[in-house]
Amino acid sequence: MTRKILLIALASVIFSLTGTAVAQKASIPKQPDKAAMANVHVQELLLVMDTDKNGKISKQEWMAFMEAEFDRLDKDKTGQLSPQEIAQSKVSVSQRPFAAAGK
Repeated sequence: MTRKILLIALASVIFSLTGTAVAQKASIPKQPDKAAMANVHVQELLLVMDTDKNGKISKQEWMAFMEAEFDRLDKDKTGQLSPQEIAQSKVSVSQRPFAAAGK
């Protein structure tokens, strides 16, 4: 009889621990899909940069956008970006090394 009670108690502890672990896992928010997030950003850039609305970005459109962005960052209008101007912007270097970018 005591053995049966111990087995029932042990089984109920195991089930309650399993249920708690499942509930905790379910309550953890899923990480956003990086590819989906990148696709959203690409679509936003396309809307801004694609001035002729052909669904592609030409070199001229790219260069016009980059020139406007440079001018926006160049707060003192010297034609050069100081470390302070870059630090105040939200520009960041990609995690990929430059050598790998050409591959």
